[in-house]
Amino acid sequence: LYCAYSRSIVMKTCKKMGIKTVAVHSDVDASAVHVKMADEAVCVGPAPTNKSYLNMDAIMDAIRKTGSQAVHPGYGFLSENKEFAKRLAAEDVVFIGPDTHAIHAMGDKIESKLLAKAANVNVIPGFDGVVENVEDAVKIAGDIGYPVMIKASAGGGGKGMRIAWNDDETREGFRLSSQEAASSFGDDRLLIEKFVDNPRHIEIQVLADKHGNALWLNERECSIQRRNQKVVEEAPSTFLDPETRRAMGEQAVQLAKAVHYSSAGTVEFLVDSNKNFYFLEMNTRLQVEHPITECITGLDLVQQMIRVAKGFPLLHKQEDIPINGWAIESRVYAEDPYKSFGLPSIGRLSQYQEPINLPKVRVDSGIQEGSDISIYYDPMISKLVTYGATRAEALQRMEAALDNYVIRGVTHNIPLLREIITHPRFISGDITTNFLPEEYPEGFKGHQLTSEGRRELVATAAALYVSAQLRSQRFLGNLRVSTTPQEQRQWELCVELEKGSHTVAVSRSGSTFTVEVDGVTVEVSGEWNLASALLPVTINRTPRVLQCLSRDAGGDITLQYLGTQFKVRVLSQLVSTLSAHMPEKVPEDTSSILRSPMPGSVVAVSVKPGDVVAEGQEICVIEAMKMQNSLIAAKAAKVKSVHCKAGETVGEGDLLVQLE
Repeated sequence: LYCAYSRSIVMKTCKKMGIKTVAVHSDVDASAVHVKMADEAVCVGPAPTNKSYLNMDAIMDAIRKTGSQAVHPGYGFLSENKEFAKRLAAEDVVFIGPDTHAIHAMGDKIESKLLAKAANVNVIPGFDGVVENVEDAVKIAGDIGYPVMIKASAGGGGKGMRIAWNDDETREGFRLSSQEAASSFGDDRLLIEKFVDNPRHIEIQVLADKHGNALWLNERECSIQRRNQKVVEEAPSTFLDPETRRAMGEQAVQLAKAVHYSSAGTVEFLVDSNKNFYFLEMNTRLQVEHPITECITGLDLVQQMIRVAKGFPLLHKQEDIPINGWAIESRVYAEDPYKSFGLPSIGRLSQYQEPINLPKVRVDSGIQEGSDISIYYDPMISKLVTYGATRAEALQRMEAALDNYVIRGVTHNIPLLREIITHPRFISGDITTNFLPEEYPEGFKGHQLTSEGRRELVATAAALYVSAQLRSQRFLGNLRVSTTPQEQRQWELCVELEKGSHTVAVSRSGSTFTVEVDGVTVEVSGEWNLASALLPVTINRTPRVLQCLSRDAGGDITLQYLGTQFKVRVLSQLVSTLSAHMPEKVPEDTSSILRSPMPGSVVAVSVKPGDVVAEGQEICVIEAMKMQNSLIAAKAAKVKSVHCKAGETVGEGDLLVQLE
């Protein structure tokens, strides 16, 4: 049984059903979780996807070698590739998914739109054909009227998609989208349609068998996105009323029946503020966010897919499908959320601890402590799902789960996820696909401390510092120096946080510290286990879970507080006075240099030494995790030197181009 990114989730269900599994993997994934879970494993090539997970010949050889009877394609790679499904059918191997006709019909956005129209499904106005070239794109966009959405005909997952508001953006969008589409899907065809401003992205889960039965399993709200890729999803939606939900579900089923669909699939809609909904696309595979549907319906979608593929009819009727409770999913990525809401990060997970000890928390992941996050594959670490009887309960559990999630070795997006789920606008349910750029127009800056939050953080840092000092004075429970006078119980410290300095007075009684910060008393108590990755404390009777990410003898402490990392320096009064005389490091002038914001490969370099560039002009294009990123000049200047060329691999922070 072959499965790609969703490998471990599929294998868990297979084991529950008594089905033996075979994992295929690239050479860099030889120690991956899914390889260890499988009964057998076969290497299908080196790291690049076109030489391994997209290498049909190697995968077919693995199927023959192991005698596999069925293939589950997972979420990506070949999951919506009709040629792969055809090759399996030719060798009497069951493809756990829809037949090739449905994959072809729904996988091509142009054809799927025409079929949706014919099935009386609401569609977005646009050009019903393939865009041939750049000038053709500009003309079509002008005819439709700006803004328009340029997207890959064979695409999905937000790749190969650009919004254009004028002719210049259409030209750039056409170029970048076609390159991304070719790289990700091997098909550079594009289509253009009207962009619905300020929409919600709501999708309907469908399930159909080979006997003409089809169900809709309610909706998923997927409006929180960055770069057209989902970040936080929930089921059900706060926006839909029963009538709209039923209308969307019935249209989704109409479309599934029109293409004789048989498996789990997802019909995606854009919904405007008046609850008008328009067909966006159909994904003929299991969706990343399927667990939240499983939570509210009680169905195992992977199990249902396997049953349908075997030829069994559906066990349920439409009236059997409930909405029990509320589920929320956060996509945890190895990304830097401070760069365009998430640019990929790579590295090794030096410490990794999932919050599965908490009630009603589910973590679907394919990694473990020691796993490498590379430039070759999607940077997703896991899908963190919480479930509750109400939305408020599910949100509260998500907040706790994010605080208790330990990830070290790579930059991750937990700071952004926690800010989203605690944002008043998100809590109210007033969201659109523009939520992130509207709420963070200058980019994400992390949690912004209130005066109370600042005091909490300063007090906790001071208490942690004192705990470390007291521990260092003891060995095997005894004071290191027996002649030391009675243990100190009061301290005068200086705590530096975000360019501000606070003089604090600390006193201790057992495991409780009383800290006076800016004239306000803060009481902090806890176990103070300095070896633990988590730091559960009670601050003024409010329980909190912080994480101490680093701590050194010089008083520098990095704490994760309310999801965001804060650098704090705790010093004695004497050291604080002396540190004022230390010279400060002058920051680098970034306007004259262009560094890679992420690890990846150089797709194109548009300049050479001696060229004069304008502010905002493209200098080079970096591809990371199958997404292309255009890097531009910060000012008008002459190019002094170029330090990269097309085809090279670069790391985060590597110097690419220097300007005079």
